[in-house]
Amino acid sequence: MVGGITVEGVARTFGDVHAVRDATFSVEPGHVAGLIGPNGAGKTTLLLMLATLLAPDAGSIRIAGHDPMTSPRLVRERIGWMPDALGSWPSLTVRDALTTSARMYGMTTDAASARAAELIALVDLVPLADRPTRVLSRGQKQRLSLARALVHDPEVLLLDEPASGLDPAARASLRELVRRLAGEGRTVLISSHVLAELDEMADSAVYLAGGVTAAADDVARAGRSARQWRIRSLDPARLGAALDAAGFGDVARTDNLGAVVPLTTEADAAQLLAHLVGAGVPVSSFAPAVGDLEHVFHDLNRTTGEEAGA
Repeated sequence: MVGGITVEGVARTFGDVHAVRDATFSVEPGHVAGLIGPNGAGKTTLLLMLATLLAPDAGSIRIAGHDPMTSPRLVRERIGWMPDALGSWPSLTVRDALTTSARMYGMTTDAASARAAELIALVDLVPLADRPTRVLSRGQKQRLSLARALVHDPEVLLLDEPASGLDPAARASLRELVRRLAGEGRTVLISSHVLAELDEMADSAVYLAGGVTAAADDVARAGRSARQWRIRSLDPARLGAALDAAGFGDVARTDNLGAVVPLTTEADAAQLLAHLVGAGVPVSSFAPAVGDLEHVFHDLNRTTGEEAGA
């Protein structure tokens, strides 16, 4: 898959710690994939292997058709790597930091300066362009880190917690930028704990737990499992009575935001909504309580925990 990411049976240990046991997945060009898993799942170790910074003990990796271990230079020319925390040169200005990064990729001085100006505008750091990077906030440093990852116009982006420290406006800009980059044909892999953000950006997901990627069948089953739907009404009392009449009285949970009801399929949801409207309930909101990625993540974790307990 030229331009994409392919990982097959990858493992990595540190002494007796099995950080990654068996990772297998692929991301096609033009797609955004979320890398999802609990703390200690092996996400950062996996990203470091993709970025040529760690060698796998087993398995194979291809980035834009190249092996990160045997052809690290070719891979680094094609990836944009944004770690969770990328240090900056505190005495350099934002502009100089980006110009220096561009020069490291072999750009001429004029080309590097032009690219730095373009990226400063792209990540909305124009007011800080000529300030030293030490004055930047956490969120502003994240935007600078993203700009540095994009400086050489890479085919593949590896982003570790890119939204960390960003304010709501910057998060929205990040979502738009990521989708635009994918629309231009780039491959994007994002690791994040903010699953609501990933739901807005990713068109697929890689679920990692205990160093093992979830099988496609397990992901599909989790996606079909019962999920919580939140219902809000202008008349909570009438909503409660209608849910009782529909047989949901024992399973519905109510709070000051309305009611939460477990439903197995969207057809069940449509049927319940029709019942509520038919009963004269003034429904103001009817939607899943969590996004698709969070729903699958929780179901997979619950299943894993139940199997471990058994």
